[in-house]
Parts: sequence; C-alpha cells; structure tokens
Amino acid sequence: MNHPYLPILVFFAVALAVPIGALVLARVWMNFFTPIKKGKEKNALYECGVNPLSEPQTRFHSKYYMFGLLFLVFDVETVFLLPFAVAFLKLSVGSFIAAMAFLLLLAEGLVWAWSKGLLDWRAIPKAKA
Repeated sequence: MNHPYLPILVFFAVALAVPIGALVLARVWMNFFTPIKKGKEKNALYECGVNPLSEPQTRFHSKYYMFGLLFLVFDVETVFLLPFAVAFLKLSVGSFIAAMAFLLLLAEGLVWAWSKGLLDWRAIPKAKA
C-alpha cells in the first residue's frame, strides 16, 4: 500500500505535531515546575528597574513619528553617499550626475518637510489627556 501522497501526509502530520507538542510541553512545564505567583508586586508595571514615570498609554503627537522617519531617511542617505565621497575623484560623469540627482531628491524632501512644519518644534501642540 504505497500511496504516492503518503510522504506529504506524513510531512503535514509532523509539521502539525511538532509545534503543538512544543506548546503542550511548555504548558505542562509551566504548571508543574513554575507555579504562578499572584500579587500586587508581581502584576505591577516594570520599567528597567524603576517605577514608571507616566501612564502606560501616553499619547504622542504624530509629528514625533514623522521626525523619526525623516531622521531614518537622512541617516540612510549618508550610507548611500559614502561610496560617492570615497571615490569622488575617480567618478565618471554619469555617476556624478546620479549622485547629484540623489542629492536633489533629498533636498526636495528636506524642503517639503520644512514647508510642512515638521522641523519646527515650537509648533507642537500639547497632547490632550
């Protein structure tokens, strides 16, 4: 009785049995060897060994996230421009034009962020509680 789909059926059975078996084994280990200790200290918030300074769900203005994205864009930009800076004197005209086009796109992004007020920290309104 050598069915052609038998290896695939065995593969799927093992693929289901391994993670389910690991979860069952973890649950059994937790129940027998690590008893749950309930209490005020155990359920308290923990922030690097110090008491939390604010509520757990503090709202941040979306401008902070946009500023973080801008930082990432210009940080990655330095990684792309480093090879151009190292080999500047050996560049061909085409690669120099490509580097200048890249810088022009980055300058356009900076002007756009500036025009939208993303770089003006004084204009950030206070978050409402």
